Amino acid sequence: MKAFFSRLSPNTQGAIWVLMSGVTFVAMTTLVKHLSGNYPSHVQNFYRQTGSLIVAIPFMLRSPRQVLFVPRSTMPALFLRSLLATIGMILLLYSHEAMSMAEANALSFTRPLWVVLLAALFLRETIGPSRIAAVLMGFVGVVVIMRPWGADVAVGWPHIAALFSALCLAGTITGVKSLTNTLSASSILVWSSIMGELLSLPFALADWRWPGAGDLIPLFLIGLLSAANQVLFIKGMAVGEAAVLAPVDYARLVLSVIAGLLVFGEWPDAFTWIGAGVIVVSTLYITVREIQSKRAKTLAIDAGQPDASTPLGLDDPSLPRP
Repeated sequence: MKAFFSRLSPNTQGAIWVLMSGVTFVAMTTLVKHLSGNYPSHVQNFYRQTGSLIVAIPFMLRSPRQVLFVPRSTMPALFLRSLLATIGMILLLYSHEAMSMAEANALSFTRPLWVVLLAALFLRETIGPSRIAAVLMGFVGVVVIMRPWGADVAVGWPHIAALFSALCLAGTITGVKSLTNTLSASSILVWSSIMGELLSLPFALADWRWPGAGDLIPLFLIGLLSAANQVLFIKGMAVGEAAVLAPVDYARLVLSVIAGLLVFGEWPDAFTWIGAGVIVVSTLYITVREIQSKRAKTLAIDAGQPDASTPLGLDDPSLPRP
């Protein structure tokens, strides 16, 4: 099997890894929704974070000095990133508990739209008219999904939570971009796991639930699947080309529809399909533009222009995912 896999093209291998990451993400959110009647999202997030911390322990044991000893100046950025990740994940889990699988997943894809806006505000990156138009079009898709004009549809906290979650998780991507200048990916992973565990604990204690014997395995699996989701996605992006693999990630929207139908009897309406399609097209356009900008920068440096503008780099395989 390993020999057969190695004979595949890099993009095919990368597509398989990314598709597997989508499967793990949908499996995680399905378990979250299944357990939501007994465990609130902030309690589930604590158990999810505990599972992720267990996964990070081998990185600590393998090279503790290189991983744990980081410059003191990086601690505020690590803390802020962990805080945003904690809030973002709690809201992400809540949105999947309170909304249909397809609707919550569609709104989670607004993260690249927020990344563009945050990069312009905090990293001072220049965004041209085409990317501005793509961002605006993406949020038009959000409005279509939320359809506030319907008399029988109320835009409630789950919609707001899904969008704010995407904003917080976009902030973690912006933060990682600056942290990778001084820290290794292993240090970021380990410290994010430690701080995430500590930051998740107060939220969980506010509405604590001791897990029942039958829930221990599902709760642990949520953490294991969350860590596997990140590892598989990073592996895929490291092997293949991001321009080719970006569309594969949107397979989890289809997978979420299948999971919602089979497990919870959910079927998205036409507005969800149309809005999701608009969001997917706009974020794909932004991703492709970022990849083209990164290639243009490489060509400029090769031509002796080291002052070329630095693109956002959405295809950077070191960037994490929820």
